Amino acid sequence: MKKYLNVLRYLLFLGAGALLLWLSFRKQSFSLVWDKIRHADPYWIGLSVALGFAALVIRAIRWKQLIEPLGYATRGTSTYHAVMIGYLANMAIPRLGEITRCGALSKSEKVPFDKLVGTVIVERVSDVLFLLISILFVAVLESGMLSGFLLAQVVNPILQLMQEHPILIVLLLALTCGGILLMIYLFRMQNPPAIISKMIALVKGILEGLKSIRRLKNKPLFFFYSCVIWIIYLFMTYVCFFAMPATSQLSIGAGLVVTVLGGIGMTAPVQGGIGVYHLLVSQGLILYGLSDTDGIAFAMLVHTTQTLMLIILGFISLLAMFFTKPKPSAIHESF
Repeated sequence: MKKYLNVLRYLLFLGAGALLLWLSFRKQSFSLVWDKIRHADPYWIGLSVALGFAALVIRAIRWKQLIEPLGYATRGTSTYHAVMIGYLANMAIPRLGEITRCGALSKSEKVPFDKLVGTVIVERVSDVLFLLISILFVAVLESGMLSGFLLAQVVNPILQLMQEHPILIVLLLALTCGGILLMIYLFRMQNPPAIISKMIALVKGILEGLKSIRRLKNKPLFFFYSCVIWIIYLFMTYVCFFAMPATSQLSIGAGLVVTVLGGIGMTAPVQGGIGVYHLLVSQGLILYGLSDTDGIAFAMLVHTTQTLMLIILGFISLLAMFFTKPKPSAIHESF
């Protein structure tokens, strides 16, 4: 039964991504979008891909730093290959990559699987925090642009809908209060349902993962790695602006907006962020006067090139790990 549920979940996620991708493309001429992508400057695309690869390497170095306080020094190559295998697994089933990379590294380096899971939780919490910080930067630096867009595209339509149908306000308040009371009741049950137990366990796991940061020997270095990763993400997007005439005049501020929107899209529980990434990035570029066609062409260009890189490098790492002999960790080994 569990097998069928996993298949159903996979299909639902894939279907959701396909639907959002269709919504992005439904009014576009695919031939025109493809023509814009085909004429993009390969130099800037290559530089964007190279920056994406650099971010992956630093992710592996940062993960290695998190593992060392556990008493294990993993080989740098094995850590990198495990990270890439994780990204490859996420292309098939969202969130599977976190478990897959822990399993791959546990097998090759003989590090306890459960301890690796805790380090991945720390990584994910760190990524979420830096994404939130980036959102705050966007809110400050591009406040005028964003406020106008949100007012016209989100706030005003909602207010108009509420004025036309006041009953919606009552229903929304009732659902919100009912949901809060239901969650309080479920969390206070002696024997809560399995899904609530999993949620409680997840929260506890995140808290335990956060505690492990205190054991880091060099906390500023971990913070530095995290900053560099997100700075690379910013320039990975920004340099790609120069690959297309329509985006070549955009500012670094626009790059930050697109990076944040793309980051939100990639966190969605959809294979490779497909559909969600395209929709958010293309709509974000409309803020800067781009047409729908140029917006979706840019989103397709960045997402496709980065996805191809992850798939190719993921398969290479999968083969490399297959032929790598398991080796006990030694705390003095280096990257």
